[in-house]
Amino acid sequence: MPEVALDFPRAWVEFPHPDDHDEVLRCDLTWLTSSYRCIFGGGCAGIYADAPDVGCCTLGAHFADEDDERRVAGYVEQLDETLWQQAPPRPVRPQDWIELDEDGDRKTRTTVVDGQRACIFQNRPDFRSPLPGVGPGCALHALALQQGRHPLETKPDVCWQLPIRRTYRDVERPDGTTYLEVTIAEYDRRGWGSGGHDLDWYCSGNTEAHNAPDPVYVSHAAELTALIGAGGYAELARLCEEHLRSRSRLAVHPASAGR
Repeated sequence: MPEVALDFPRAWVEFPHPDDHDEVLRCDLTWLTSSYRCIFGGGCAGIYADAPDVGCCTLGAHFADEDDERRVAGYVEQLDETLWQQAPPRPVRPQDWIELDEDGDRKTRTTVVDGQRACIFQNRPDFRSPLPGVGPGCALHALALQQGRHPLETKPDVCWQLPIRRTYRDVERPDGTTYLEVTIAEYDRRGWGSGGHDLDWYCSGNTEAHNAPDPVYVSHAAELTALIGAGGYAELARLCEEHLRSRSRLAVHPASAGR
């Protein structure tokens, strides 16, 4: 599966946040108008060669903050054996699904099943549920679909945001005024830190994962709205549409080229 280089020409747009004049949104039009989509269960090789069936869920999910953990905990309590392959045979306890990493940060536990390490909520390929449409994959994702929710409600922040990356930067203008710059971009290998370069496979720059009928700003409208608000998303979508109408080939994501 060919993966494109990390660095290539990109088109960016900056605009004041319609709902917050102290904020400027800086967005990667090249990524947001690309044809990427998650191919878990449809060609995803997993980020490690020895765990091909669990996608990018091998390391577990770090919580963004206490609110993130508290929100997820409320949904974990709603899981049972029909949705969660590794559900305990009793009321779930924090130690059943939370652990500390080497730096003492809180994250979802990982377990080894058939030699493949993955998040405790990852249902493996042999999981069979009596519920229609529930099988391998994230138990929290399955819960959302069963309840008619969007998975961003039930999953840790980092899980539903990938492969979109939101970062912040305080900027001072020449006149001494300041604003908060919010960047929305591709979560490429570098977003994982130095270890990202050691991943055996990664999706965002892989041509096999650039086969969606709709661009990212459309297919990920719910996630982008959660990240930058309804007003910010509406303006971003308008600018993405304008970029597509320009038919500029200068800043087409190379993984989407030719699609």
